Amino acid sequence: MIGVQVAQRLKDAGLVWKPGPGDRFAIPGRDLDEDVFVLSTMTIEVYRVPDGQVIGFNGTTEWALDDIEFEEALWLPREDQLRELLGGTFRALRRTGAGYDVDVTLLGEDRTFTAATPEEGYAAALLHLLAAAGL
Repeated sequence: MIGVQVAQRLKDAGLVWKPGPGDRFAIPGRDLDEDVFVLSTMTIEVYRVPDGQVIGFNGTTEWALDDIEFEEALWLPREDQLRELLGGTFRALRRTGAGYDVDVTLLGEDRTFTAATPEEGYAAALLHLLAAAGL
């Protein structure tokens, strides 16, 4: 799983979250950076309200919040979501002695991103893709 810092860099680079069941998120800036929450149709859901979206905590006993503003949440994309976001630029994932290499091709240029985990490699490649797109 990518950390809050990498997720924040992705968000700052323009990555947009379209929430769905099973998505993980954090709530930074509230001393909850280490806590990971999961959207579920039973306990944590996204609701549309007149002013936008909120994340509702339904019947959770561990938290004294009913809901938070959607913008307060920070999406922590899973490995499969990061790979899917790379789309047709993704070429390969290889295990190496140093961790993992993620190969992408963008505008005819081959690039390799080396990281300790597949998620971190995908995130680095996605940051490159977002920067190239000018988002």
